[in-house]
Amino acid sequence: MKNKITTLFGIQYPLIQAGMIWASGWRLASAVSNAGGLGIIGAGSMYPEVLREHIQKCQQATDKPFGINVPMLYPDIDKLMSIIVEMGVKIVFTSAGNPKTWTKHLKENGITVVHVVSSVKFALKAQEAGVDAIVAEGFEAGGHNGRDETTTFVLIPAVKQKISIPIIAAGGIATGEAMLAAMVLGADAVQVGSRFVASNEASSHRLFKEKVVEAGEGATHLTLKELAPVRLIKNKFYQDVQKAYANGATKDELIVLLGRARAKKGMFEGDMEEGELEIGQVAALIKDIKPAGHIVSEFIKDYNQAKFGVTQLF
Repeated sequence: MKNKITTLFGIQYPLIQAGMIWASGWRLASAVSNAGGLGIIGAGSMYPEVLREHIQKCQQATDKPFGINVPMLYPDIDKLMSIIVEMGVKIVFTSAGNPKTWTKHLKENGITVVHVVSSVKFALKAQEAGVDAIVAEGFEAGGHNGRDETTTFVLIPAVKQKISIPIIAAGGIATGEAMLAAMVLGADAVQVGSRFVASNEASSHRLFKEKVVEAGEGATHLTLKELAPVRLIKNKFYQDVQKAYANGATKDELIVLLGRARAKKGMFEGDMEEGELEIGQVAALIKDIKPAGHIVSEFIKDYNQAKFGVTQLF
């Protein structure tokens, strides 16, 4: 499946595993890379030396390309970037910030840079900053999200009309059929998060994985826009947030309610009531927990079957 993205990253399939906090460690990243996709280590939940350890272990577990996702709101981002350069990582996905801040530095060190956006406006800014590709992430996605609530199937063709660099579609993609649909709309690859949360290798807590599998239609909601929009499973913490809104909570009161390490409490430590449980709408389609390599294989098999099926219609 050779195209712009597989050539850019040196991978077999145009399938990228999202760098999700508390889920995307070296085990998941190396498993996806070994299966032919691009594995990503999520640095957003790692101290600098923890990231170094994950890079080392990933380099030992695979000889295939892998990348690092770095949210630019991270307080010690200069230390993370220094480690990434020092360790010889060749692919970095940046998110949650201005791509101009680090793109030039990374590219001067021989690193391919991809930036995550949620609108045409920010896709154009990322292209202007010199990134090699963008992830266009729709409103369906889990975790932190765009305020405009633009869905993936609207966002991808809109971005395609305006930029010339490769596009990776994200948000609501958990099957090979959805992968085909995104690529028909103009994407060169897809980035998959929620489906890989429900994998054996994901570092998230088993209870969280089971909660994802149990989630049905309408189980998630985008909230906390005053702080940073985040899609959450509707648990007790979510209900507390809704009660706070109903009582007219201020931004400062929401900050106090959120507190510190709320995502870690839920997704990594397994507190399904008080934790922040970030996942995409597509959790409603996820019915099992399985090895990441099997997920990659299923994606490609179903993609090819869907593509063949479409050709039979004409």
